[in-house]
Amino acid sequence: MYLFPFLSSSFSVIKGEKNDFAFQLITLYYLVLRFFTAGESHGRGIFVIVDGFPAGVKVDLGYINHLLKLRQGGYGRGGRQKIEQDQADILSGVRSGVTMGSPILIAVWNKDVRDMKASYVPRPGHSDLAGAFKYGIKDTRFISERASARETAGRVAAGALCELLLKNFGIEFISFVVEIGGVRANIPERFDYDEMRRKVEQSELYTPDEEAEKKMKEMIDFARRKKDTLGGIFEVRVRGVPPGLGSHSQWDRKLDGKIAQAVMSIQAIKGVEIGLGFESARRFGSQVHDEIIIENGKIKRTSNRAGGIEGGMSNGCEIIVRAAMKPISTLYSPLRSVNLREMREEPALVDRSDICAVPAASVVGRSAVAIEIAKAFLEKFGGDSLNEIKSNYESFLRQIEEPSSWLE
Repeated sequence: MYLFPFLSSSFSVIKGEKNDFAFQLITLYYLVLRFFTAGESHGRGIFVIVDGFPAGVKVDLGYINHLLKLRQGGYGRGGRQKIEQDQADILSGVRSGVTMGSPILIAVWNKDVRDMKASYVPRPGHSDLAGAFKYGIKDTRFISERASARETAGRVAAGALCELLLKNFGIEFISFVVEIGGVRANIPERFDYDEMRRKVEQSELYTPDEEAEKKMKEMIDFARRKKDTLGGIFEVRVRGVPPGLGSHSQWDRKLDGKIAQAVMSIQAIKGVEIGLGFESARRFGSQVHDEIIIENGKIKRTSNRAGGIEGGMSNGCEIIVRAAMKPISTLYSPLRSVNLREMREEPALVDRSDICAVPAASVVGRSAVAIEIAKAFLEKFGGDSLNEIKSNYESFLRQIEEPSSWLE
């Protein structure tokens, strides 16, 4: 019996014949890195399975826990973060601190474990009502417990693993807050990653602009007094990414499309842009596209308005991604809603919540981007072990260093 019966005629590739369509599909689906999360906000914990991760990668548990701690931080967070102290518990796939090539299971155990009281009043802006319609239920806890951003602890753990893999190839990640409540930080076009990382992690709002941070805090305090919430914008940058990750040949293999989908899937994210993004629509083409030159015998760009991706593929420049996060949908001064059981209008549910979670979202966004770049990296240079991937990668680097040897 074939796993894909409708492709059975194409399985001749296994016999050494030319048709490799089915083989390519199976390779793409099964051999590329993937991850799944499970768990609820007030259940026993959040769990993530990372499958397709190569053997031989050293796992720095301290680094994973560092990113988990950053995800919990940020000025404007709610009371839940005082209860939880997230730590990664690696249950499988790692032996003696090194990945085995088998599925990696990580648990982030919850301390605030309880059976939440039923809620029949959906919150505007949350998944409550849409989920109630989808499943035909009135108790929105069945939706909100899984829809909660608590789930992102699993994504951050998976993203940290991907960063540890890509670090072996000189690929680095950084994220920071650009704007909160209309207050925008001054972000330099170019910067030293180590220095920027130091500034960001010393900031309560994960922004390098101290003056802007003061005004952002004032806005958050104002929102707290109003019993309201605030959103903002964060940015993720990645350097050291080689050209050629992703593909131009199919819509669902384009690197920018995958990154945008991954970041857009984060709770409360309403917009994603790469490079100039929406600003590109306001300029002439001559002010948007990055000219190509030769400098000291090497092909280079005069700018990076594309944000490191062209035609669905990385072009070797720094990858720049920005995301807009809406204000948290649970307000202490609730909006109007309805009681689904009584079918009457009532104020929306008031539950423990954050005033602003943009700094935390910046960490989740970084992890989402890391996962997608790791997927694309393994798709191009893949192997069962780190050493095999290194061999493939080094061969590619030798190739791109000599454009004169390329096919006409």
